[in-house]
Amino acid sequence: MEEITMIAMSNPVAIVLILSALLAGVVLVWAVYYVRSKTQLESAEHKAKTILSDADLKADNIIKTAQLEAKTEMMQRREEFEKESSKVRNELREQEIHITKREDTVDRKWESVNQKDRELENQRKQLQQKDRELNNKDQQLTSTLAEQRAQLLRIAGISVEEAKDMLLKRLEGEVTHEASMLIEQVVNKAKEESALRSREITINAIQRYAAEHTCDSTISSVDIPNDDMKGRVIGREGRNIRAFEKATGVDVIIDDTPGLVIISAFDPIRREVARQSLEKLIQDGRIHPARIEEVVVETQKEVDAHVLDIGKSVALEANVNGLHPRLLPLLGRLKFRTSYGQNVLRHSIEVAYLCQTMAEELKLDGDRARRCGLLHDIGKAADHEVEGGHPQIGGDILKRFNEKPDVVNAALAHHGDIAATTPYTPLVAAADAMSASRPGARRETLERYIKRLEQLEGIASGFQGIRQAYAIQAGREVRVIVDPEKVDDNCAWQIARDIAKKVEQELTYPGEIKVTLLREIRCVEFAR
Repeated sequence: MEEITMIAMSNPVAIVLILSALLAGVVLVWAVYYVRSKTQLESAEHKAKTILSDADLKADNIIKTAQLEAKTEMMQRREEFEKESSKVRNELREQEIHITKREDTVDRKWESVNQKDRELENQRKQLQQKDRELNNKDQQLTSTLAEQRAQLLRIAGISVEEAKDMLLKRLEGEVTHEASMLIEQVVNKAKEESALRSREITINAIQRYAAEHTCDSTISSVDIPNDDMKGRVIGREGRNIRAFEKATGVDVIIDDTPGLVIISAFDPIRREVARQSLEKLIQDGRIHPARIEEVVVETQKEVDAHVLDIGKSVALEANVNGLHPRLLPLLGRLKFRTSYGQNVLRHSIEVAYLCQTMAEELKLDGDRARRCGLLHDIGKAADHEVEGGHPQIGGDILKRFNEKPDVVNAALAHHGDIAATTPYTPLVAAADAMSASRPGARRETLERYIKRLEQLEGIASGFQGIRQAYAIQAGREVRVIVDPEKVDDNCAWQIARDIAKKVEQELTYPGEIKVTLLREIRCVEFAR
């Protein structure tokens, strides 16, 4: 450097050259720097554009993703909103329908109330009009009576006081006469009731120790004194007997049996009327169609009166008070009604006292139980005339005559047709079974009764897997015990059905027989 400086100081041209060289170097350096800076700037701009492009692309992706998520969330919220809106609309619609119905109901009720108000207003006006008319008629009647009274007094020539005295004397005589007649009637009725009551007490005292059992039939016989009377009963070409059968509704059987005519009819009342009518005709001797009709009509009235007397006496005997007057003839008709030969009236009385005895033992009302027992078979008095079973007929009759629900249910349910709703119905059912199934109560001897029970047990024991069989409740139920190792549950039901079918096929019995099959496993161990 020192050398260059020395050369420059010695040579000015050299100095210029050196300065020119320095200036050219500076320019060159600046040019290089400028080109390099420009290149770097362009590279930086390119990188910046690339970064901006990438940033724009990422921003677009982010925006699109955000928009998609926003749309998805918006759709979900819109669906939820629509569901909630639909639910609210449905609730509002239901409330609107309910409110509309209530408004319709209120409108109808309001219209009904208005209609009733109008009807009441019309009735009030009519009553007011009738009241005015009655007042006018009353005034007219009062004036007419005053005029007639004055005219009568003027015609009779007596005063009002004298007329009152005459009227009072006449009324006094009539009242005295009627009072004496009433006293006589009361005394006579008291005598009759006392006689009936005394006989009832005697009968009840006897029945406390022994019940009456009789068997009736559906035929009646009438004695004929001779064959000539039998011919007169038949009549010319049978016209008398045809007229008699037509008037009474029975069948008259006249065969070669001497001195006997048989009357057959399913209706016991008609049979009784025919029997009494034929006895009257035989005693009278005048037998022709006109006389037959006359006697039958007369006898029918007598039998109806007799039936009513029987109903009254039975009500007194059973000590059942307050019966409807139309129930008494139905009770009386039961005397002529039989069930398997057993008289239904005596059966009803016996059931009544059995019910009372059991009810008092159970601390129930004995009087109500006795009433239920007496009326439980009342339907048998009308089962020839009305369709249906006697429990339903009896229940309808008792409802019609305002009997208590206990009595009605006893009549309807004593055979188990419907469910019992009072404690008296099972008592009636038990008493009915006791009265009907005891040996001698119905047309069945003791030997036949025992034989039937043995046959029932034999039928039940004849099936495979049966250990023991017992006839209980007087033959109304057979209880069968099976071997649980040989008979399973399904076979047990089948065996019970088979026993019931075989009993139906091989035995003749009143009512129904219940088959109860028992299957049990007993596990016994001993602790020592």
